[in-house]
Amino acid sequence: MQQENKQNAYLVALQQSFQRDWEVEENLAELRELAQDAGLHVVDSFVQKRSYPDPGTFIGKGKALELHDIVDDDSLVIFDDELSPAQQGNLSDIIDAPVIDRTQLILDIFAQRAQSNEGKIQVELAQLNYLLPRLMGKGKVLSRLGGGIGTRGPGETKLETDRRRIRKRISDLRGELDKIRQTRGLQREGRKSTATPVVALVGYTNAGKSTLLRALTGSDVFVADQLFATLDPTIRRWDLNSGRWVYLTDTVGFIRKLPHTLVAAFQATLEEVVYADLLLHVIDASHPQSLEQQEAVEEVLKEIGATAPIISVYNKVDLVDHPIEVREPDQAISARTGYQLENLTQAVDAFFLENYSLQEYFFPFEKLGQASFLRNNARIVAEEFVAEGVIIKAEVDAKIASMLRAFQN
Repeated sequence: MQQENKQNAYLVALQQSFQRDWEVEENLAELRELAQDAGLHVVDSFVQKRSYPDPGTFIGKGKALELHDIVDDDSLVIFDDELSPAQQGNLSDIIDAPVIDRTQLILDIFAQRAQSNEGKIQVELAQLNYLLPRLMGKGKVLSRLGGGIGTRGPGETKLETDRRRIRKRISDLRGELDKIRQTRGLQREGRKSTATPVVALVGYTNAGKSTLLRALTGSDVFVADQLFATLDPTIRRWDLNSGRWVYLTDTVGFIRKLPHTLVAAFQATLEEVVYADLLLHVIDASHPQSLEQQEAVEEVLKEIGATAPIISVYNKVDLVDHPIEVREPDQAISARTGYQLENLTQAVDAFFLENYSLQEYFFPFEKLGQASFLRNNARIVAEEFVAEGVIIKAEVDAKIASMLRAFQN
């Protein structure tokens, strides 16, 4: 029976020989949360044990026929792993109900959450890249899905056009994203011209990044207890204790089995992480799979080429019934209650005090090019023109200090 007019959903996972029972249970629990966040009513879940996925039906024809006897054609069947176009089509035919996979479910949630023009473009691009190989004939699989979960965003009519038009749309969207990337690059250069460091919040979805940004900066950013509440980067000023201030940016949350189409589409947004001076990896310390979530985030950071130093921030310790011990500079905090936020601020302040120093330089007029280099790569504190050139006081990192050592006053 459907609950509150929500579409019923059945979850399916494949357990291979190398997977432990608890791993599959955790994946199904997360898939259930994703489905519920998408507005579905989860009726039941199933696990099929096989040494390897069946090439034609992923779980084997026998199990698919069992699902046919259980699932009605108004319900949705969601697989925890990405299905090939052939597998999705075969399963839909055998079960006689719409079939989607974890990737398509995540894409749908992103489509529901996207608010800005950039976010909508990125989601549509990811959806079309995912769906293009699944456009077969007259779109049998897509027409079965209708306009509900798994098709939100581009729209059913658009998805059922021929591949040439889909490719043209993908090309147009990539062009728009390139323009956004260029604009974001100019904005980043503008911030860089002030030589103000950038600190990026990264972490698993729903780890509390937006709550932390709100607590540290006093901003009114949107906060919700749901997956992928933040899709667009939010940048705020964060005043530290030493009188320094930094840019603090919140970014899209990561997740296990993050679709590669999303990583590629959100490259413009994720560049904020790549170019940051320091990363605060926010970890939900109260989550039973916090370690696995932490590892999933580290994998994505590696994939996008983020190499900045990291401070691990164990959040939600107010929900943990035992003390959380961490090594400096890592921190254990509660963004919701404010617990130990002052210690986190001090740790970030100490990082920049250790890695940046106040230096005074003298540049003769014939070396003003070097003075321009300093202005573009350091925070200028004071500048005075004298008879022979210019004296500049600036806060510089170790690399810049080494390069300009000959001009130190």
